[in-house]
Amino acid sequence: MTFPSFLLGVVLSTLYGAAFHLWKGGKLARLIFYLILGWVGFWLGHLAASLLGWTFDRLGALHVGAASAMSIIFLGVGHWLSLVEIANDPEK
Repeated sequence: MTFPSFLLGVVLSTLYGAAFHLWKGGKLARLIFYLILGWVGFWLGHLAASLLGWTFDRLGALHVGAASAMSIIFLGVGHWLSLVEIANDPEK
């Protein structure tokens, strides 16, 4: 992978995380959480597409389509899982 492809991946995944935070809101910790989810999902999507040999969604050396889809999935599932609240039972 070339350095410009890596930079494009970092920029895209950061934009996905920041846009998701803009949509869903939250504090600084939530922004960091979404950025990490965007990065991890993006690079796992790129890796999966690379290992599977997909070539239809490439932009240079970067598998933009699969990486973007995986990033969005990670953001959605991560947000959904973060909504779970642990109930405190005062009687126990």
